[in-house]
Amino acid sequence: GYELQVTARVMGTLPPTGDTVQIFAHLQNRDDKPVLFGFSTRAERDVFRLAVGVSGIGPQMGMALLDTLSLNDLVQAIVSGNARILSQTPGVGKKTAERIILELKTKLAEWRQQAGLITAPAAGPVSVVQEDVEMTLLALGYSNSEITKALQAVGQSKSLSKTADTEAWIREAIAWLSQ
Repeated sequence: GYELQVTARVMGTLPPTGDTVQIFAHLQNRDDKPVLFGFSTRAERDVFRLAVGVSGIGPQMGMALLDTLSLNDLVQAIVSGNARILSQTPGVGKKTAERIILELKTKLAEWRQQAGLITAPAAGPVSVVQEDVEMTLLALGYSNSEITKALQAVGQSKSLSKTADTEAWIREAIAWLSQ
């Protein structure tokens, strides 16, 4: 058999030992030694390959990105230019996150349309407003996961999703978080 490096996220989806499973592999030669990376979907493997193509991003950081964020969240963060979400990944600082966004934003926007994935942006504020709302809520002591849930929930509002009024977004998010 072969040994595959997989994320904890992929490991959690595997069936019991002995059951058949389909894993999409990526072969990387490191120091004249082949290393296999395994992914649960072709889309994850594609995004991994794009990520390791970014200057300064190796396979371990590519795996860390896919382990920290779901595929949809990772792609959405890059396409919307949200460096703060990417920085949640261990080893990814602000500069690295910005480099990932710079090099992959256009490629991933095109890729997700060709792949038929998340063709419309997730419900939520436009990225400039989103960053302001996130920073305000962080300053008020809310956690990243609370903020993400709040923005997704209040983003369902038809009237709010069409506005770039930061204060309106903050009011609605705080109201939702206070429930």
